[in-house]
Amino acid sequence: MGEPLLQARNLVTHLFTDSGTVHAVDGVTLHIDHGEAVALVGESGCGKSMTALSLMRLVRPPGRIVSGQVLFEGRDLLGLPEDEMRRLRGGKLGMVFQDPMTYLNPLMRIGEQITEAVLLHQPVGRRQARVVAHEALERVGIPAPENVIDYFPHQLSGGMRQRVLIAMAISSKPALLIADEPTTALDVTIQAQIMRLLAHIRRELPSSMLLITHDLGLVAEYCDRVYVMYAGQIVEEGNVFDIFANPQHPYTRALLRSTLSPDKPVQKFAPIDGQPPNLIVPPDGCRFHPRCTERLPKCAVEPPPDFPIEKNKMARCWLYGEAASAAAP
Repeated sequence: MGEPLLQARNLVTHLFTDSGTVHAVDGVTLHIDHGEAVALVGESGCGKSMTALSLMRLVRPPGRIVSGQVLFEGRDLLGLPEDEMRRLRGGKLGMVFQDPMTYLNPLMRIGEQITEAVLLHQPVGRRQARVVAHEALERVGIPAPENVIDYFPHQLSGGMRQRVLIAMAISSKPALLIADEPTTALDVTIQAQIMRLLAHIRRELPSSMLLITHDLGLVAEYCDRVYVMYAGQIVEEGNVFDIFANPQHPYTRALLRSTLSPDKPVQKFAPIDGQPPNLIVPPDGCRFHPRCTERLPKCAVEPPPDFPIEKNKMARCWLYGEAASAAAP
């Protein structure tokens, strides 16, 4: 096994607000291998999108990456000059955002926006860049791309705008595609189309993918490994089969119990009690302990470390420290 394509080590990102410092990303460590689809899941507000922005070095004030490393193909992105980082974004690193109208310029035609990205990352002239833009629109299944290339964003539906963002992200054939809630605000039929499209493109390029989502159904169908995030921290890692069949962390178990599944009929929905913590003043000990039905006295006092369970499988929970102590001679 070679080095991972991307590896984040102890990544810390804070938001410095008038109310205090928000610990949005707090010591996140993860990796993505070549050709792998990895999911980052958790409740809204847990830090998933901020993690993605930190990996791409797109955090803006009042946010700031405080410490850690983000290694991509062996280079630490956090130490690169901005002009070199700009060449990587949209080149070897592609990103699909969750709100197309926020990231598409309403005053520029679709073709101009994709062409601009191609000219920035490929050694081609404007005419050839337009050809590349047309091919990208074809690849993402846009009907009549020769016409759509001259449309403005407001002339397209939400699903079509999302396809345009994907076309822009893949125009330079990235090694890693980060998809941040790519199906938000789309109806279920369009959601399925977008996810099938991303899976097809990932195999065709080929490329790796980091899928940011709270939709566990998408994770089960499209991903190889899963990181579960809670209150700015990774609390569990495992392959997709283990996470669904045998979740280790109490939060993951609670998350799955609160999700409807067609193969597990339930009599009653089981939401997670309580509210996510205030990340300006996070609770002592394990951040999930105020809502946890399996907590130990130690959980309220001391933050748990990452306990390895098997290869590429861990849980940040004192239950595994207690189990290890009980098993020791």
